[in-house]
Amino acid sequence: QVQLVESGGGLVQAGGFLRLSCAASIPTFSSYSMGWFRQAPGKEREFVAGITRSGRSTLYADSVKGRFTISRDNAKNTVYLQMNGLKPEDTAVYYCAAANTAFLVTTLYTHDYWGQGTQVTVSS
Repeated sequence: QVQLVESGGGLVQAGGFLRLSCAASIPTFSSYSMGWFRQAPGKEREFVAGITRSGRSTLYADSVKGRFTISRDNAKNTVYLQMNGLKPEDTAVYYCAAANTAFLVTTLYTHDYWGQGTQVTVSS
């Protein structure tokens, strides 16, 4: 049974940092492109960052570019999201997702598996 389990969320002051992790129980983890999404209260879930199977290519939403970094360790079946310079508008539930494709994808329907989410709250 495929599972994605996020961790690392919490409460942080504006300007602070957090590192999210997503542990995937996917036997062929290295065959999946991975993404991070977030959903704030009353808003739609949105793309944050994506990384290809090899980790050589990444993509970021304009709102996080230069502050967030996505990476992966295929030996550990884990994808990370390093979040620096956090802002109150980054407050959301953060989800990791897996897409069985070689390409970077940014839409919800192209991802096959989802985690349960981890809460990130940034105070001003």
